[in-house]
Amino acid sequence: MFIHEIAALAAATVWALTGLVSVAPARHLGAIAFNRLRMAMVFAMLAVWVTATGTWSTLSGDAFWPLVWSGVIGIFLGDTALFLAMNRLGPRRTGILFSMNAPMSVVLGWMVLGEALSAVTLTGIVIAMAGVVLAIVFGKRKDQLHQWESVTEPLWVGVGLGLAAALCQSIGALIARPVMETGMVDPAAASAVRIGVAALCLTVLMQVPAAAIRQANPPTWTIAGYTALSGFLAMALGMTFLLFALSGGEVGIVTTLSATTPAIMLPLLWWRTREMPAAGAWIGAALVVIGSALIFAG
Repeated sequence: MFIHEIAALAAATVWALTGLVSVAPARHLGAIAFNRLRMAMVFAMLAVWVTATGTWSTLSGDAFWPLVWSGVIGIFLGDTALFLAMNRLGPRRTGILFSMNAPMSVVLGWMVLGEALSAVTLTGIVIAMAGVVLAIVFGKRKDQLHQWESVTEPLWVGVGLGLAAALCQSIGALIARPVMETGMVDPAAASAVRIGVAALCLTVLMQVPAAAIRQANPPTWTIAGYTALSGFLAMALGMTFLLFALSGGEVGIVTTLSATTPAIMLPLLWWRTREMPAAGAWIGAALVVIGSALIFAG
């Protein structure tokens, strides 16, 4: 049975669902307030788990500070930019832009760690970038009227935020990689540190007296429930599926399958909005998946 490959696809599906679940609370609360509440909830979940399993002790001094910086860049800056982009572009365009973290990670690995870039990898990067451009420029038909397909102008601001989110995610992963490669640090404890630092930074940021940063509306029980579900899907289910997939599947195949989120999101959006995505969206998402496959194959 292909149980590990199925788990990788399950991770991609969960992350696609997370994008849809997050739209309403992110727009109701504002991107920063939503992200702060989401991170606080996820940190509480992880803290209870890590305390129960007694794995806080795996966080040595050498591991702690890289994880702190990884949390500041990868989650505080990265997730904040992600949800700011989502509020401007909707889940489809944001998801396709965020998928650029795969080629960005490869390029950063080459620049910082001296990892080789093969011709196949370079081809994959070009194809993935072409898919992103195609999905953004030609991914909407004129008769699509759902609010998730609307764009807050100027377009380049939302695109810039989406790419910034992908870049921050890549940098955060690059910082954490040497720590996690030792095998000495519990992944849940590491995630708790990264997310806890992000929640703290967001709390400090929200003290700034600026209208763009303040909470837009008070949370309701429904909004709080969607926010908790968003965090649980992304951090608990999604990462658990991925780690299980990596425990027994081939890394290249698992990573490629888990990168199919932009393609999986399209039928989910079709079901949710009752509007079939444009041909450009399907072709662009397919190119992103093909490009990701070549990147990991190379």
